[in-house]
Amino acid sequence: MENENYTKFEKARIIGARALQLAYGAPPLIKTNDIFDPLALAEVEFKKNLIPITIIRSRNEN
Repeated sequence: MENENYTKFEKARIIGARALQLAYGAPPLIKTNDIFDPLALAEVEFKKNLIPITIIRSRNEN
């Protein structure tokens, strides 16, 4: 799924979950030359579509 297909809530959840992983010592998926903040690093990874988290949406049947 590409970045533009996510809702703002899904985007926040993905970036937040990845930032938490980075804060607890997960290795970054990009070269970290000058970025040390886990949230900023997660945002860059999200923009480059590197975060291995998938969203599964349930179907609304009305």
